[in-house]
Amino acid sequence: MPIAVTGVIAMDHLMTFPGRFPERSAGDRLHVASLAFLAEGLEIRRGGGGANIAFGLGRLGLDPVLIGAVGSDFADYQVWLKQHGVDTESVLVVPGEHTARHVCTTDVEGERVSTFRPGAMGAAATPSLPSLRSVAERTGGLGLVVVAPGDPAAMLRHTEECRALGLPFVAHPSWQIGGMDRADLKYLVSGTSCLLTNEDESARLMESTGLSRPQILDRVGAWVTTLGAAGVRIERGGHEPSLVPAIGSVTVAEPSGAGDAFRAGFLAGAAQGAPPERAAQLGCVLASFALETTGTQEYALDVRRLLNRVREAYGHTAAAAVRRLVTYAA
Repeated sequence: MPIAVTGVIAMDHLMTFPGRFPERSAGDRLHVASLAFLAEGLEIRRGGGGANIAFGLGRLGLDPVLIGAVGSDFADYQVWLKQHGVDTESVLVVPGEHTARHVCTTDVEGERVSTFRPGAMGAAATPSLPSLRSVAERTGGLGLVVVAPGDPAAMLRHTEECRALGLPFVAHPSWQIGGMDRADLKYLVSGTSCLLTNEDESARLMESTGLSRPQILDRVGAWVTTLGAAGVRIERGGHEPSLVPAIGSVTVAEPSGAGDAFRAGFLAGAAQGAPPERAAQLGCVLASFALETTGTQEYALDVRRLLNRVREAYGHTAAAAVRRLVTYAA
């Protein structure tokens, strides 16, 4: 059964700053709210966490269903997603509104300054968005629901629907950790089959919920935390944490989207019954392709290259296991 991915669908405006942000905001200028950075280049790309994850799943042959709200400027983006295996029939188009915009400038150290305009995203919390029940009826059932960051009310709605329908769900709160109150965050993560965060988000989640690491582990099936170049930490209640190394020797073109590519690879593996560590290996390899490409949905997927990277990083046994997970990859 297909995986449903909820969350924001956006257009990314990506720029680079040929310096270091701290040099422009240090010393006695910390109180100044107006800072200017002369950026180089501009890449306008398709993005948004929900769409990025769905794109990665589509490239891996999982036939994902994307659920979210967009503006009347979505037509070309919709064609792109369909061409890459994403079901967009449950995306709500809001006439007269723009699809969400993410403007991101990256400095030479990989630090980023971002601005986000929600646009049509707010409509994801309205009754006009297709319910998970209706999506399941249209598609013949759902095997998993990914609650990725988007409108907070929509995230809670999707979580509630999953519980009511008995659907397994993955919680990926990300940048909305700071936009939700304590009770809502606890509700979002409780009962999830898997919690996805990065290292900074894991710390902020504990602070925002008031829950300790063991208390969160009691509420989730597994907690998967990306650690950048240090790899991925996998935690489960009653088990020792495990660490999956990242792929080394990657030439980074632009870091945006690598986390979403990892999540797509991890979810593709997990949905096919792979152990979390094996699923994380697939996620790390997919993230390495995203790191080498500017834009969150521009990476090419060559199965032979993918398996070679798995073999080099994790060994022949891992490559054989991952080969079975990417049988239908585009």
